[in-house]
Amino acid sequence: MIETANDNKPLKVGLLGCGVVGTEVVRILTEQADHLAARVGARLEIAGIAVRRPGRARDIAVDPALITTDAQALVSRGDLDLVIEVIGGLEPARSLILTALEHGASVVTANKALLAEDGPTLFAAAEKYERDLYFEAAVAGAIPILRPLRESLAGDDVIRVMGIVNGTTNYILDKMDTTGAGFDEALEEAQALGYAEADPTADIEGFDAAAKAALLASLAFHTRVSIADVHREGITEVSATDIASAREMGCVVKSLAICELDETTDSVSARVYPAMIPLTHPLASVRDAYNAVFVESKAAGRLMFYGRGAGGAPTASAVLGDLVSAARNRLKGVPGVGESSYTQRSVRPMGDAMTRYHVSLDVADKAGVLAAVAQAFAEHDVSIQTVRQEGRGSDAELVVVTHTATDAALAATVDALRDMDIVREVSSVMRVEGE
Repeated sequence: MIETANDNKPLKVGLLGCGVVGTEVVRILTEQADHLAARVGARLEIAGIAVRRPGRARDIAVDPALITTDAQALVSRGDLDLVIEVIGGLEPARSLILTALEHGASVVTANKALLAEDGPTLFAAAEKYERDLYFEAAVAGAIPILRPLRESLAGDDVIRVMGIVNGTTNYILDKMDTTGAGFDEALEEAQALGYAEADPTADIEGFDAAAKAALLASLAFHTRVSIADVHREGITEVSATDIASAREMGCVVKSLAICELDETTDSVSARVYPAMIPLTHPLASVRDAYNAVFVESKAAGRLMFYGRGAGGAPTASAVLGDLVSAARNRLKGVPGVGESSYTQRSVRPMGDAMTRYHVSLDVADKAGVLAAVAQAFAEHDVSIQTVRQEGRGSDAELVVVTHTATDAALAATVDALRDMDIVREVSSVMRVEGE
């Protein structure tokens, strides 16, 4: 048995939620109690667990005396040192966290949606009551990315953060690429394996990734970025043709969260969408339901963080890491690093973002078509990098890859192409990143 030389009384922990993640948190707190005590300097004692369904079967034995359905009463007790919130959603999570802070507890949360929606209110409360608010588990599961951005790179200037931050979408796109499965088939497989919820909207429409992008941008660029500032596109329109086109270009399709600093205008941008990236890029090799975040900074250069981005155990690992930090701060009587939002940079609209396009067109196969299409690009100041044409009887497929231009100019070009008589259909439009 590991003994701690510290005579501190146990730190009382309140847990809000005991589902997949909460159960793993209880397991680790119970099975690793002695090791955690040695690391913290005091024992971590579960003082109460708030749940909606107390009779629900769980994978670990929980003392019935700890279970309550009155979460508000639990966080209002006044004797809790630490509160863990893993129930998700906006309410009652917001009210419970604010109450916990008001009554003297530091808080660890995995709630990316709430932080992206109303983070400033929560951080202001943590500062007011001089308590910690940690949220490493809110982005990329077990991958330690928020603390490096907030602390390890605090003396550096981060320029860009690009990552795969949703395991469900990565699994679906990976299966479409490696097995030839269609979108619906890959989604069903993800649901069968527990990677996707019965209602997968938050994942496949990009809401989950957008919330995470808001948190990443906020920390990377020391400014407040909300989910409303993040341009969002899901993966439901990605087709087998898109996957095949990417392969022909030496690329793979990934759903990316991209956060960038524009030093010229001192503004930031955050966006989430499926894009083609070269097979030579480190993110291209991220398979299955794994996550990875690629960070570029002035002094450190390029860094990549990789690991399991979802699931009970990985998320619980991140929760416990924050819990240990908050517990140590509690014993010292000082809060840790708070919100990093001192720059107040503006957020650039999506139209100003610089990117590249891959455009597939079904066109009439006759003289002058290529010149007319090229003219449409030129009229919007978009330079063409490559063109490939394949005949199909009286029609032809034209595939155009552009050089970098503003997204607004590229979108306007596509709109113009759709209005041309010689263009039967704009069959696919996808951005190209990572070069």
